Amino acid sequence: MHKAKCVLAGFTAIVAAAVLPATASAAQCGNNAGGFEAWVEDFKSEAASQGISPSVLDKAFANVNYSKATIRADRGQKSFKLSLDQFMQKRGGQAIISRGRKMKAQNAALFDSIESRYGVPAGPIIAIWGMETGFGGFLGKEHTLSAVSTLAYDCRRSDYFTDQLYAALNLVQRGDLSPDARGAAHGEIGQTQFLPANVLKFGVDGDGSGHIDMVRSKADALASTANFLRGHGWRAGAGYQPGEANFGALQGWNAASVYQQAIAIIGAEIDGGSY
Repeated sequence: MHKAKCVLAGFTAIVAAAVLPATASAAQCGNNAGGFEAWVEDFKSEAASQGISPSVLDKAFANVNYSKATIRADRGQKSFKLSLDQFMQKRGGQAIISRGRKMKAQNAALFDSIESRYGVPAGPIIAIWGMETGFGGFLGKEHTLSAVSTLAYDCRRSDYFTDQLYAALNLVQRGDLSPDARGAAHGEIGQTQFLPANVLKFGVDGDGSGHIDMVRSKADALASTANFLRGHGWRAGAGYQPGEANFGALQGWNAASVYQQAIAIIGAEIDGGSY
């Protein structure tokens, strides 16, 4: 049994309406599709009692299904076991560098504005943008709410993804996530693939539209990425190669060392520096 909790540690101020008391009813996790529908009904009742609008819940769960693709992806993350050279080749590192330099030039004003505000230069942001979605070209094909709900139900990391599910529902409730949104297999959304809780915590309205649209707005996605890095200790003007002050912020982006090193290498090539 896992209690459905709604917030990460230190996150209560952002989604306070979704905080669950210790006595909240429990939704039972499972390791296959058999109990998923019952879990959804239990979770919806619990979420409604914690301030999520019943109409939002009805819209959000209207097309939610147990995602076998998400479970397969969760159990088979093999690319992070590659060597750095293999990983760079698999991710198309040289192609990202080449196109990334063009993207930097084409969006110079945007990246200058982001660096002025957050202290993060274009290189590592563009490296992340390119590696995550090919500069917004492919955001993922999995139904986001199905992916997050499946992982919240799945016993392996139920608590963590229950937090993500509450965050996603808060985004739906405030109009920043479509119930029909599609993204990566673990529920990552948008051009730089944020988990829902990170959208709530670090998301930025970079284009002044009044919403944080990580899917359609590159300004929102890229500014949010810079804000994430700043929130993980980025210091303006400091280096970001391994051993330098800002490499720790890159480690906050992804736990895999090959991914961290790839961001640093690609970013430096785009920024015109050395590594």
